[in-house]
Amino acid sequence: MYFKNAKRIVIKLGSSTIVDKNNNFKSQWLKSLIADIKKLRKENKDIVIVSSGAIALGKKNLKIKTTKLQVEMSQALAAIGQIHLVKEFQKTFLKERINVGQILITQEDTEIRRRSLNARRAFENLFKLKTIPIVNENDTTATTEIKYGDNDRLAARVAQIINAELLINLSNVDGLYSANKKSILKEVKTIDQEIESVINKSKSHYGSGGMATKIEAAKICMKSGCYMVIANGELSNPIANIIKTNNCTWFIPSTSKLHAKEKWIAGSLKSAGKLEIDDGAAAALKHGKSLLPAGIVNVLGNFNKGDNILILNNGMELAQALSSFSSEEINKVKGKQSNEIEKILGYPSKSEIVHKNDMVILKK
Repeated sequence: MYFKNAKRIVIKLGSSTIVDKNNNFKSQWLKSLIADIKKLRKENKDIVIVSSGAIALGKKNLKIKTTKLQVEMSQALAAIGQIHLVKEFQKTFLKERINVGQILITQEDTEIRRRSLNARRAFENLFKLKTIPIVNENDTTATTEIKYGDNDRLAARVAQIINAELLINLSNVDGLYSANKKSILKEVKTIDQEIESVINKSKSHYGSGGMATKIEAAKICMKSGCYMVIANGELSNPIANIIKTNNCTWFIPSTSKLHAKEKWIAGSLKSAGKLEIDDGAAAALKHGKSLLPAGIVNVLGNFNKGDNILILNNGMELAQALSSFSSEEINKVKGKQSNEIEKILGYPSKSEIVHKNDMVILKK
């Protein structure tokens, strides 16, 4: 079992685990989860909870039954429901003498390096205070363009930021089913086309995700060296049940070790653009070299200096990286020698389009 070596664990709670079909908060279920968490804390493990359910509780408070809501109304209901959600957590955890703190995050908070470091410091200080962070997306300020839209990927990004070893994704399913839907896949080591083909993209009654977003979360975790498990969270003592029955799906990360910055780069949800490179440049990158302008064949998309980009070779994703130049600048210097960059651009600059320290090789 993969719990033993996990010093930091993120627990993602789907809406169906937090509220029932009438949008009532499931207090008794939370008590059983807290019993599981207390056992983990006795082993000196840091715990983070990423919880859904704010919009459902907002609807309950205002007696709204419609399921079709505009973004602005969902944001307002989230603001109302978030207060009730955190109050329920605080009240129930305090009965067990456990303090909780609230952290609201937008996608930008994790995708911009400086802000992700600030978020990490907040988590670190809450751990020092023996407090469990309760995390949710900041729906009231996030626009459609910068929203996660689901808490699966948010939980994975939080796990990556705090260097967690395990993400427990509790939902209304036992795990990822096989193609014939007769059995659960016990372990997934590579998310290939076969795995993608068996994803059930239907959404639950409450959730904004579905299996597709859980697979996206697994990809982030696996790139970051973090284990992820999908398990049924509607059972009492859900974590104890995972340990006892192993009726779940485990996603096993690669054995390669990444530094914190590399994890952040590899875990980015989206890339601003792409660079196509030749075989010579690809070979150099695989041997730990930086990307020089001479090896760049084509520039795809518009991006700025510092943006997260993908590097392609023969149509295959080779690396994910932070660009030292804008797409406009790269278009001017692609195929040229490094000593020509200053003359072409008309101002001093770096000699590498992407420095080796700002790059993660995805396929060797």
